[in-house]
Amino acid sequence: MKLCAVGLRGIPNVMGGIESHCQQLYPRMAEADIDITVICRSPYVDKHVRNYKGVRLRSVWTLKHKFFETFLHTFLAIIYARIVVRPDVLHIHAIGPALFAPLARLLGMKVVVTHHGADYDRQKWNSFAKTLLKLGETLGIKFANKIIVVGQSLTTRLQNEHPAQAAKICYVPNGALTDVDASLGADKLPGDLDIKPGGFILTVGRLVPEKGFHDLAEAYRKSQSELKLVIVGSADHEDDYSRALINQASENIMIAGRRSGDELHALYKFARVFCLPSYHEGLPIVALEAIAAGTQVILSDITPNADIGLPDDCYFEVGNTDALAEKLTELSALNLQIDKARFLETFNWDNIAVEAAQIIKSSAGSATGSARRANQ
Repeated sequence: MKLCAVGLRGIPNVMGGIESHCQQLYPRMAEADIDITVICRSPYVDKHVRNYKGVRLRSVWTLKHKFFETFLHTFLAIIYARIVVRPDVLHIHAIGPALFAPLARLLGMKVVVTHHGADYDRQKWNSFAKTLLKLGETLGIKFANKIIVVGQSLTTRLQNEHPAQAAKICYVPNGALTDVDASLGADKLPGDLDIKPGGFILTVGRLVPEKGFHDLAEAYRKSQSELKLVIVGSADHEDDYSRALINQASENIMIAGRRSGDELHALYKFARVFCLPSYHEGLPIVALEAIAAGTQVILSDITPNADIGLPDDCYFEVGNTDALAEKLTELSALNLQIDKARFLETFNWDNIAVEAAQIIKSSAGSATGSARRANQ
């Protein structure tokens, strides 16, 4: 079976939750005899890299622009897929690109859309962009052969809102890495950061308003924490928000830029606590990675974060910097213990890849089956 993926920036090692999702998912699916091509956005990848762990990579040009980039590239990528790749199934990621699900069906392709979160809730979008994203969600659900949703609560809401399509809306979560070298030592911590194991608070993500890093920085300053704060990430498109956040850097607040590989894994492993104060998520891979690394976490209480199912002390009211400051001050008094074995069983990429493959094959008519969690 031949699968072609569009909607993401690209893989490997491209910043973003969707990109991390695809980097983990597709090599596992390729091992199950699915021929996979990922169409990448030219500004984010090396066009000379044509393969990643059995997944074909093809670079298609797009204009690097905050608002037009995704839509332009998805249109071009679908045309490229139909003419060059000729897949059995087109796999569209996110509801913005899902605007083009009707075009893909018109061109004769079976379509699976993965819904990575209600992007119309993102603070960065104006009313016109939010309307387009809502339309993309509606068109994706109506025209796709199958819909995969990474959030359990969001799956239930979409099934209730679209009863005629409910049977094709399936819940399959994001996962967490389980194969990171357990012997990874503190020597892998970034040498350019003045941090020690257990001596810092970590957060990871793009420098955009919906991640809430401004709240974390404010809460940190309000707290009496003796830990340092490390913010890992950068902005795809530099703007006033990212510049203002970077300008808050100090001896104790470190804007560390992008990190990957052993450096990032070491940051997860040796942080005293991982904090994600976000206003919008699908199902946060960065939080899952922190938990898999054995690190305690504190998350905003938005529904996608609550879907992970952590102890109450792991959550604070989104936007409430006083409540977050209190938690950062009183870390040792909080119950942040997680049943890691149960967590890793639920958010396991190997199992997730099997479920996703079953859904995709069923959409092509080559197999039957659906996600084991579809109606939970």
